[in-house]
Amino acid sequence: MNDDVFITVDSGNHRVLIWHNPLPESHSSADVVLGQADFVSEGPKLLHLPTGVVVFDGMLFIADAWHHRILIWDSLPEVNNQPPDRVLGQADVNGTEPNRGANVTATSFYWPYGLGYVHGRFYVTDTQNRRVLYWHGLPDTDQPPDGILGQEDFETMLENRGGIIGPKSFRWPHAVAGDDTTLFIADAGNHRVLGWSPIPNGDVDANIVLGQQDFITGQEWPYGPQNASALRFPYAISQDGSKLAIADTANNRVVIHNTLPTTGIYKPADMVVGQPDFTANGENHWKAVTDETLCWPYGIHLHNNYLAIADSGNNRVMVWELGTDSSK
Repeated sequence: MNDDVFITVDSGNHRVLIWHNPLPESHSSADVVLGQADFVSEGPKLLHLPTGVVVFDGMLFIADAWHHRILIWDSLPEVNNQPPDRVLGQADVNGTEPNRGANVTATSFYWPYGLGYVHGRFYVTDTQNRRVLYWHGLPDTDQPPDGILGQEDFETMLENRGGIIGPKSFRWPHAVAGDDTTLFIADAGNHRVLGWSPIPNGDVDANIVLGQQDFITGQEWPYGPQNASALRFPYAISQDGSKLAIADTANNRVVIHNTLPTTGIYKPADMVVGQPDFTANGENHWKAVTDETLCWPYGIHLHNNYLAIADSGNNRVMVWELGTDSSK
């Protein structure tokens, strides 16, 4: 969802759908499909479990996660199954092996689930390599990254850097958000979001953590009431203006900070979408699917006070207009 198009990554059908309308009508048909020859075909082909998507400067970037690569279109596709113009993470469009079939390097990926463009840098969450890579500007084919977060070098892929959880380690880095002063990474496997303010130049400690009470804890609390500060498998984040939205996936909700956190630990969110309050966490409220419920929200995008939610467990995308009471 941006000012020109609405794009959905339909992971299980191994395709990406594009509407030439920033806010399509309910149940309207997509205009373009990528990854399949038509709207009724399925199965891994060009795409295998795609996850992240971003449009910047008229270019389309898709995280083709299980082909371990980023596909790039130099302009928004206008026809079905349009092939990409470039590929990042493999030698060419035929490459599909984790880390190019060898050991991890600066130009390889293993399950790159998320991507984003923040303050002049292009970021990829290279999830199974437990790292985040970034380029100054938009990368070209096979261009090595300019920096790394989460590992000591480009040849290492250790979970939590081979030790305990810390302020610059990842278990499953999964999504990127931020603005000109702050960078956020959803570290889903450690049940937290790490933040850096100012944006880091190199592999340095985060100074913000959401979802945990310190930088050395990655506790999941699956039972009992939740609260406005805890997170369970936050798979997606999105930032727009002063607002930060977090897909608190295993709690079947999206939480929203109305003021962008720039420092601190375990800050409570201001709003919740998908649950009646901050203590509840049931799939579809432990009742039935309605227009007020969520089941494992996996992807989100916040834009102009509209929140698009990939409600994965219910096989749908919901668009909410946010009010002060988190109402649709």
